[in-house]
Amino acid sequence: MSKIKDAFNKFIGAPEPVQVEDKNRFYYMLQQMQSNRWKITGIVLFLFFFIIFGINMAVMFKIEIAENWKEMLLILLGAFVGNLNKVVDYWFNSEDRDKMLIQKVDEEDGTTLSNTLNP
Repeated sequence: MSKIKDAFNKFIGAPEPVQVEDKNRFYYMLQQMQSNRWKITGIVLFLFFFIIFGINMAVMFKIEIAENWKEMLLILLGAFVGNLNKVVDYWFNSEDRDKMLIQKVDEEDGTTLSNTLNP
């Protein structure tokens, strides 16, 4: 069972557990969160552009698509437009949770340079 779990973690790119000093744990968590967010953003953007590219190729080469496949493509495109909207909201809207995490990273060395209470 352990070998299957290890193979699955390597397949999805799950990092090996890393021993982190107590004073750097929030910084490490912030790095991991940003890394995961970049991966998710890349996947969503790639799939969105892949769908758009496929639709454009079909139109350009005048490929006849069955009606049920057209509906399926439009539903898929609509779902990815919603996901793309969430990605844009994440990158251009600030979240209080992230501000608090950055403040915790700042406080790890004992000195506070940022303040999330005053904007």
